[in-house]
Amino acid sequence: MRHMNRHNPASQRGMALISALLLLLVVTIMAVSMFRSYGMQEKIAGNTREKQRALNAAVSAQQYAEYWLSTGTTPATAACAGVVSSNVGQICNNALVDATNVPWISGGAPVGVTYTPFTANPINSISNNIQSTAPTVGSYYAAPLFYIADLGSPAGGGELYQIDAVGYGGTPNAVAVVESTYLITTPTARSPDK
Repeated sequence: MRHMNRHNPASQRGMALISALLLLLVVTIMAVSMFRSYGMQEKIAGNTREKQRALNAAVSAQQYAEYWLSTGTTPATAACAGVVSSNVGQICNNALVDATNVPWISGGAPVGVTYTPFTANPINSISNNIQSTAPTVGSYYAAPLFYIADLGSPAGGGELYQIDAVGYGGTPNAVAVVESTYLITTPTARSPDK
């Protein structure tokens, strides 16, 4: 009677190589999927950061416009024909038709007020509508703008304004638009307390 040897090298020829190659293939697939997932998460985080930067720029411009209106030094309402500095400012006699379509165009030219106190970082002018230099870390694609439209006097008195503001992140694709309605009232004289 013949006994079979379980450790016969001839019966296991090539099995270790095939097992090692299959294991290597599985580990490679896992590594590639991890790297792709990491790259996708990095893009999502970058997009979220740029969205927040654009929103913060737009809200800053909107709050400045509200402050500017509350100072009482605003110019008379007129037809807006271009982009002006926040040192000059303008109040338009018509509201924007579509505030989400930026840059805001009226009569074939961009309109709005550039929020100049925001220029701590390199910012390009929106009036040329073209990025002239490559953005650097911390730079914005363009300066935030706001647009103030005089909506008239409501029944309760005062003056009602619509404020639209747009802010950009580091690219023209990172854009945020915010809008508010702002009522300016004149203080009434109060009688002294007795």
